[in-house]
Amino acid sequence: MKRKIIEIDEDLCNGCGDCIVGCAEGALQLVNGKAKMVKEDFCDGFGDCIGTCPTGALQIVEREAAAYDIDATREHVAKMGDEALKKFDEANAEHDAKEKESKMEKPKMGGCPGMQVRMAEKKATAAKPATTTVEGGGQVIKSDLEQWPIQLHLVPPTAPFFEGKELVILSTCSPVASPDVHWRYVRGRSLVVACPKLDKTEGYVEKLAGIMAGNNIPKVIIVRMSVPCCGGLTQITQQAYNASGRTDLIVEEVTIGLDGELLSTKQLVG
Repeated sequence: MKRKIIEIDEDLCNGCGDCIVGCAEGALQLVNGKAKMVKEDFCDGFGDCIGTCPTGALQIVEREAAAYDIDATREHVAKMGDEALKKFDEANAEHDAKEKESKMEKPKMGGCPGMQVRMAEKKATAAKPATTTVEGGGQVIKSDLEQWPIQLHLVPPTAPFFEGKELVILSTCSPVASPDVHWRYVRGRSLVVACPKLDKTEGYVEKLAGIMAGNNIPKVIIVRMSVPCCGGLTQITQQAYNASGRTDLIVEEVTIGLDGELLSTKQLVG
């Protein structure tokens, strides 16, 4: 049958073994210092391992492969101990929920209103967050969002809000962990929001490559969390950069800690 399954580029694999830990199904092993798929019917194709790989050696492809056998996989994982079995059951429940969500009926009569492109009035860049007074007294920090939609699945690559602006590729969790994200990284820029662990990421590389190639974007800033799975966002971005054909683009990675602290900023390209 033709289905989604993990593919490993051995030239990129450095043998660190992180993907083996990240695979709840026990489908991967280190063989002669390289990650290998030991049994195709142990791989469910959801790609939890992708976010753990530091070199971008793993990707999801669609090809002829043995069907995923959940019973045989659970039996295989059970031999690894109770903790491995618990991890498998939790991952399986999460994957079931994602699959049900993806099969939900799409809205009719013109589609979801949230997909309609909107641009807000341009705001001046400032060195601190802007506030506004609310009813009953007190102040709240104003949003610096200047566009809609923002989710990577929904944004059209030709949306006018991308043209000539720096692009922020924002992890779903970072603006929740750090209230500074809006005024530090969103203000005055275009952005897309994505989660490399929980999103259906097929097509993300191609869409980002199209956004980079088709708009006069001078710089891309990845804003990610310090957790390992968020590294998948950097890998997707780097693959998109390579596919875009751009050689004049700056790519920067910003890492936010779990307490909202800015941990590091490093330039990856340019």
